[in-house]
Amino acid sequence: MIEDEEIGSQEELEENDSNDDLYEHHKIIVDKGQEFLRIDKFLSDRLPNSSRNKIQQAATSGNIVVNGSEVKPNYKVKPFDEISIVLPYPPREKELIPENIPLDIVYEDDTLLVLNKPSNMVVHPGYSNYSGTLVNALIYHFQNLPEADGNEGRPGLVHRLDKNTTGLMVVAKTEEALTHLARQFFDRTSDRRYQALVWGDVEEEEGKIEGNIWRSEKDRKVMDVFPEGDIGKTAITNFKVLKRFTYVTLVEYKLDTGRTHQIRVHSKWVGHPLFNDPEYGGNRILKGTNFSKYKQFVENCFSILPRQALHAKTLSFTHPKTGEWMEFNSELPEDMQEVIDRWERYTSSRDDL
Repeated sequence: MIEDEEIGSQEELEENDSNDDLYEHHKIIVDKGQEFLRIDKFLSDRLPNSSRNKIQQAATSGNIVVNGSEVKPNYKVKPFDEISIVLPYPPREKELIPENIPLDIVYEDDTLLVLNKPSNMVVHPGYSNYSGTLVNALIYHFQNLPEADGNEGRPGLVHRLDKNTTGLMVVAKTEEALTHLARQFFDRTSDRRYQALVWGDVEEEEGKIEGNIWRSEKDRKVMDVFPEGDIGKTAITNFKVLKRFTYVTLVEYKLDTGRTHQIRVHSKWVGHPLFNDPEYGGNRILKGTNFSKYKQFVENCFSILPRQALHAKTLSFTHPKTGEWMEFNSELPEDMQEVIDRWERYTSSRDDL
């Protein structure tokens, strides 16, 4: 019996930073009359579009848990076993069109690559974005990969970033790496930290934002927070103030969950929308004076940074093949850094602040 099944759709939103639609998570309670059977055979018979080989790779990577413990492919299921399995969704052939788009690769080996995603780039092809995406660029890059077991020359997305969010992403080259990394991201044993410029002077030095996230009832293209009741999925965002500029604040975010637009919607919910975030109300003057010079200053900043001020700055995870803890750090992009520098100069020159 499949008790609970969390499966997202890759077509739900044109762009998102959620992991919900990259993995399928199944929880199964074995029926009381089930005879002893290898778990790879048991699961391949019950999960659609999941081959026995894929199930075996999931078990080898520690992605199959029975009664709270990881098991191998030869484990024999028995009545009332509680099985949990995390699987990455397979790439979809019809969307994979190679395009010669430059990539800013910061690390690459035969198992994975880490890159810096620029702004104005959708990660995955979808409605209204059939070309020019990161996946299109990766497919072109992967054409030159040597053939190896489990390597089908296709990129394995482990996580995503919004179209106009910049920063670090890891991409798996093999099915085994994809399965292993998927488990790390699902279990939050990897570490991702973002930096954002938000409106207002954040009151606390650090803290936690908690509130379920789901589609807005007023606008289905954006998300909203539902703090009470059963609507939405649990979302937890940790934050720490890095620097204050009176009217705006530079904040570091660390996610305990990976929901669509999580940082952006949580920031808006607590009264601090991301600077120049058009979907969540940050693209207008929310704090400051009525002086015309101030208004012109903010408008100039909007022109320099024509997107939400959000950057995936650090990324850490366990290498699927070597077991080594990998840590990566990226500098803030020029547009975001320039706006931060301008705010610092502006506020330091004001005697009345």
